[in-house]
Amino acid sequence: MGLKYKRILLKLSGEALAGEQKVGLDFEIIGKICRSIKLCVDMGAEIGIVVGGGNFWRGRSSGKMDRVRADHMGMLGTVMNALALADALEQLNVPVRVQTAIAMQAVAEPYVRGRALHHLDKGRVVIFGCGTGNPFFSTDTASVLRAVEIGAEVMFKATMVDGVYDKDPKKYPDAKKYDRLTFTEVVSRELGVMDLTAATMCKDNHMPLLVFDLADPDNMVKALSGEPVGTLVFED
Repeated sequence: MGLKYKRILLKLSGEALAGEQKVGLDFEIIGKICRSIKLCVDMGAEIGIVVGGGNFWRGRSSGKMDRVRADHMGMLGTVMNALALADALEQLNVPVRVQTAIAMQAVAEPYVRGRALHHLDKGRVVIFGCGTGNPFFSTDTASVLRAVEIGAEVMFKATMVDGVYDKDPKKYPDAKKYDRLTFTEVVSRELGVMDLTAATMCKDNHMPLLVFDLADPDNMVKALSGEPVGTLVFED
């Protein structure tokens, strides 16, 4: 099975790691995800991962804290998720490094682009924690930033639905699924694929985005091989 993409950036939401319980960590789900990542690595893919922290903390929705402090707490949640992923991958004998945008040398490397590129060149999975390291920026935006910085060919966004729809398919049975879209359409139609900052960065840097369903972890392998999976968002 050949590779369509050699180097990818995978965005995982924190909620995806929690499974049906919605909070904390579901190690059965994490194991399935990591086994798919291992298959991709064994195929020769170079993988960077950005993970969210919503399974531990969603400070911005509380409205009861200073936004900067709440966002910093969210960043710490992403580090817990990054360490959990790293542990699960190491148990599968996948070489991995965790880098964080906020220095915490006791548990992870500080993010340095050159070191990240070196690890990827050596076949190591690199998990990026703490988002961009700045409040007010989502982990979607951090994903695009890291994807561009590491020279990824595509950004994979693993979600709980099998692509992008014109409305919520869980609420509306007549929701229409898109196979291909442009970022201009995503923004103009307010499709909610990612926040405006992230979508604009993808568009400006010509970073294609593939949105697919994480319920079937094998979708990651299929997408890597170029099989039609999910929704491809790009800009001509």
